[in-house]
Amino acid sequence: MVVANENVEEEPTKKRKEFVVMIDPGHGGRDTGTPGTKRYKTTEKDIALDVSLALGKKLAKIPNVKVIYTRTKDTYPTLSQRAVLTNRKKADLFISIHCNAQPGKKGTAYGSETFVLGLSKNKANLEVAKRENSVIFLEDNYEEVYEGFNPNSPESLISLIILQEEYLDQSIEIASYIQKEFKVTAKRKDRGVKQAGFWVLSKTYMPSVLVELGFLTHKKEEDFLNSKKGKKIMTQSLYNAVKKYIELHSKTSFTDDPVVIDDEPIVVEEDAPSRVIKGVTFKVQLSASSKKIATKSYNFKGLDDISREKSGGIYRYFYGKTSDYEAIKRMKAFAKKKGYKDCYVVAFKKGKKVPLRDVLN
Repeated sequence: MVVANENVEEEPTKKRKEFVVMIDPGHGGRDTGTPGTKRYKTTEKDIALDVSLALGKKLAKIPNVKVIYTRTKDTYPTLSQRAVLTNRKKADLFISIHCNAQPGKKGTAYGSETFVLGLSKNKANLEVAKRENSVIFLEDNYEEVYEGFNPNSPESLISLIILQEEYLDQSIEIASYIQKEFKVTAKRKDRGVKQAGFWVLSKTYMPSVLVELGFLTHKKEEDFLNSKKGKKIMTQSLYNAVKKYIELHSKTSFTDDPVVIDDEPIVVEEDAPSRVIKGVTFKVQLSASSKKIATKSYNFKGLDDISREKSGGIYRYFYGKTSDYEAIKRMKAFAKKKGYKDCYVVAFKKGKKVPLRDVLN
């Protein structure tokens, strides 16, 4: 992580822009969401609202951060209304909060997971997306409002993906922070960052994630999510993750500590065979930020060969440049040892970013 220090060269700004977080408590009103095991009167819509309001209250205390909600009471904003409001308020981050379910089973599935928009052949992921998208059927004119979108149609899901592609990197980034906090802070089972076709994520034009706090169809997890302690822990986990993301993607900083460069030599294995892929350039993405930072080693924990790319108002910072996939993996390992725990390999063809899996296959 790059933190502010006196050596960082930033472009001058007239006024610090507020970082706007849109929190979307899933479901609401006549749409109760997941009912759980029915041992409680509490439903998904209530837990989602409790955690959302608690999260927003904590985030609102951060200087220069503005929090908006799609609902603050037991009301039912449609998926379309949620997306329209989020875009109109020009939010910098969209977080939709839900609880999961395992239909037709005895409630063996448990744990927390965070979704970003994407295609998935995984049946479980598809079922989650279908369930969350199916609320459009509660609306009388859904065919007109959603332009023929059908939650059960694979073709409809494919049409959603292109719209959010620009923000996918940052969506994955915040999702990874959330999952790490769920695992470390909340001690929940980490079900990982996943991709699926959620309509509301496709229509919000900023980094967007949908969080499944846990399974209400699992008795112990239902107990946890219904408890004050459980809600408090999940709220704190989300807060830690969002705070970290805001720190990296806004002018707001939570520490004045300078970057410490460790001069201790780091040994990286060099004996792996080469795997050169012609026409492809690999780089290690270290971070993304609204700040324009000088690509000097002292700003990147001593790493050299740093490059910067601007896309949609966001600067992405890369380490290394090679056509050898094995070499870039070694560079990734080196960057992780330097402190960039969430860095990852990206691929470019003719100067344009392409899916890594495509070039490797």
